[in-house]
Amino acid sequence: MAIIVEIRSAEGGEDSRLLVREQATIYMKASQRHGVILDVLEARPGTIVLQASGKGAAKLFEHEPGGHRHQRVPPNEKRGRVHTSTVTVAVLQVPSESEVRINDRDLEWKTCRSNGPGGQSVNTTDSAVQVTHLPTGLQVRCESEKSQLQNKEAARALLRTRLQQAATEKADQERNGARKSQIGSGMRSDKIRTYRAQDGIVTDHRTGKKARYDRIVRGFLEDLD
Repeated sequence: MAIIVEIRSAEGGEDSRLLVREQATIYMKASQRHGVILDVLEARPGTIVLQASGKGAAKLFEHEPGGHRHQRVPPNEKRGRVHTSTVTVAVLQVPSESEVRINDRDLEWKTCRSNGPGGQSVNTTDSAVQVTHLPTGLQVRCESEKSQLQNKEAARALLRTRLQQAATEKADQERNGARKSQIGSGMRSDKIRTYRAQDGIVTDHRTGKKARYDRIVRGFLEDLD
């Protein structure tokens, strides 16, 4: 079963937006090591949405939801100052077609030029798709190295996930904000993990475990299990 991984910038301005891509790169490396298929569904400044599928997908990302605090000298910092920036990660299960039914008549599709990663061939073809769910106004855009047909399938999966989340929030106030309950406020003090580049250490605040920074950024997330 596929899951959706949403990485969004929080505090830290431009460095936080840079870290969104770096966090996605960590997950791509980890996925390659564990045989998990990871596709980029959406990529824009400050946000990357991934779809993870495969036998080990759920286990790989089970400890990732929450705020990730990075302390480092950003690549665009000219004075050598250490910045503290955060990104948030939400991990959501894609519901089945039977759980969330979508009427094709309620969908408005558009094709557009891809802006995401994937090379020149992606950026020069109208492979990206954008779908609007007319009853709710919910809009989803998917762009990857895949064909337009595959992007449409991925967009439907992402749309089902967002519709399921909205329905859950409306039906159960205690679970209002499934994403918010995972990611927290995004403030620097609200974090599950701290990456200290200058010390070469990553600390998981839920377990107290520490791991080498150079291994975590290469995708060895199991070092914190």
